Amino acid sequence: MSSFNTISAEKLARLIGTPKCPVLVDVRTDEDFASDPRLVPGSIRRPFAQVADWAHELTGRAAIVVCQKGLKLSHGAAAWLRHAGIPADSLEGGALAWAQAQLPMVPAARIPPLDLQGRTIWVTRSRPKIDRIACPWLIRRFIDPGAVFLFVPTSEVQGVAERFSATPFDIEGEDIFWTHRGEFCTFDVMVDEFGLATEPLKRLAIIVRGADTARLDLAPEAPGLLAASLGLSRMYADDLPQLEAGLSLYDAFYRWCRDATDETHNWPSKKPGA
Repeated sequence: MSSFNTISAEKLARLIGTPKCPVLVDVRTDEDFASDPRLVPGSIRRPFAQVADWAHELTGRAAIVVCQKGLKLSHGAAAWLRHAGIPADSLEGGALAWAQAQLPMVPAARIPPLDLQGRTIWVTRSRPKIDRIACPWLIRRFIDPGAVFLFVPTSEVQGVAERFSATPFDIEGEDIFWTHRGEFCTFDVMVDEFGLATEPLKRLAIIVRGADTARLDLAPEAPGLLAASLGLSRMYADDLPQLEAGLSLYDAFYRWCRDATDETHNWPSKKPGA
């Protein structure tokens, strides 16, 4: 049972991937981080000693602070955040307990460089349908909640990537890392490379792959995702509002994959005289 101003790894794991997840702040020392350069999914790195300087970034949000063992650094930083008016807890046992519980961790080496505002910048083809909505959802929910996505004409993706220090994804090219590999779509690749191959996300990846690569037989839910995705593309002329709407769609599919695959729904009505 969690003590006051702490949260257990099990409870936090239920929050990660949902739109109501608090901001996760990793305050491990550089030495501790170097010993295992992986992050609790969705975490941002901040120096514990400068918490009074960066606390304002979290205004209006709740936070969970992660250090190596869940002791002085996370408790101290969380206390500073509460002093600044930000609800904050410490992760019980810290990053070590999270890793020992064999919960997913994101390799820091796989996260693209951050801009001056601490965000990852991604670029892809305009008029997204499936993979180009699914991948931003995964990134926003498990990698970088503040990630920026640029949608541009296909012919301009590479140039925009170079000039605006953005990471290209879901586009053809021998030097493109985040794209289809064989039978797998870009979402599959991201789930694997980011160390997020949990059962719910692997289940969702099959649905996305079926809808994105015209293999609707891969999962019974794939035709539904395809229909909803194409419907959204007709509803929105602007890619960014479509992305925001699509995030809710994938939130629902993820929660089904995680919590509701065994649930059915029917409306049995008794026949007269039954």
